[in-house]
Amino acid sequence: MRRRPAHHSDAARRTRPTVAPSDRTTPGAPTRRCTLSTQRPTLADVAAAAKVSVSTASLAFSGAGPIAAATRQRVLDAATELDYSGPNPLGRQLRQGRSGIVGVVVGDALRRSFRDPVSVQVLDGLVGTIGPLGLGVLLIPGAGELTAAPVDPLVESAAMDVAVLLWGGTTDDPVLASLRRRGVPTVLVEGKLFEDMATVGIDDRGGVAEATRHLLDLGHTRIATVTLPFNRERREGLVDAERMTALDWEITIRRLAGLTDAGVTPVAVYETPASLVEHGADAGRALLSSPDRPTAIVCQSDLLAGGVVLAARELGLRVPEDVSVLGFDGLDLPWLAPDVLTTVAQPLAEKGAAVAHAVEDLLNGEIPPYRELPVSLRIGTTTGPVPA
Repeated sequence: MRRRPAHHSDAARRTRPTVAPSDRTTPGAPTRRCTLSTQRPTLADVAAAAKVSVSTASLAFSGAGPIAAATRQRVLDAATELDYSGPNPLGRQLRQGRSGIVGVVVGDALRRSFRDPVSVQVLDGLVGTIGPLGLGVLLIPGAGELTAAPVDPLVESAAMDVAVLLWGGTTDDPVLASLRRRGVPTVLVEGKLFEDMATVGIDDRGGVAEATRHLLDLGHTRIATVTLPFNRERREGLVDAERMTALDWEITIRRLAGLTDAGVTPVAVYETPASLVEHGADAGRALLSSPDRPTAIVCQSDLLAGGVVLAARELGLRVPEDVSVLGFDGLDLPWLAPDVLTTVAQPLAEKGAAVAHAVEDLLNGEIPPYRELPVSLRIGTTTGPVPA
């Protein structure tokens, strides 16, 4: 072992400044120094430059309260001259006791939610409406898998003024329980009606009933259905009587009830784990491969219905000559051409805007009444008379 030279004492080593790798320079190269920017101008600086009080300058930026147009312009001109962008939003939020954030629990893993145009269009309507209110959105994933925690940590801890729970909830939903425990005002989308929460929904039960009666008018009696998940287990496959007792999710319950309202008991029920084309294709193969296959299939989403149509083509079946397929949502699916889905269309962007208005009401201390948006049956090319 080599000994250290005697002049390299421990004391000397302790007092020698450490040079970070980024500070080292190449011999002969000019030395570059990082200089800190000067202090950011304050509202008081702007007020002094405009020769007004700080409170008057604050009114010029907030737009609240009486202030002459000429005075406001003088304040804004002074701000431009000083390169002052406006009051610190964090300070304003602290004074108001608000975060300016709306927490949106999407109801599924984000990787699946953003593959579904329904989620994207509803979020677009929501964000486009709350943006002018000075609010931002925090997206929080739902419990996409049974192995995942039932409540995302953000639900328990993130700062939010209002929460939005997309795609409903149940009476024992742990997310709802957490939000109630925190006292966060909440908007439910297509969920149960609770006195202490705002709810926005659609007449999906009535829409499915109308669509099913359309199939009955075409002579169909052997009608199957492809559903959204029953509960957090998100199983996939044909449903038996025992599995029916596990039905817990509000949207699935209502859309199945629409079949019953039309007087139809499905010849088969196929549960899917998510509204994705591949799950619809799996359902289509399972339902259409048997000799006693249904003549019509009612799907609880357009993506599931599109998957069933693809499966029918794969099996050599004609749509609608051999099997009719009906969807729900009203999506534009150009990749399904030349077929155009017969579907129950819902106003997706308008639903997002309605949710935003409910958020605004909650922020104003009011729980708005339940709002239900109408749906409409849109006839396409995928439904026709029962095969002879």
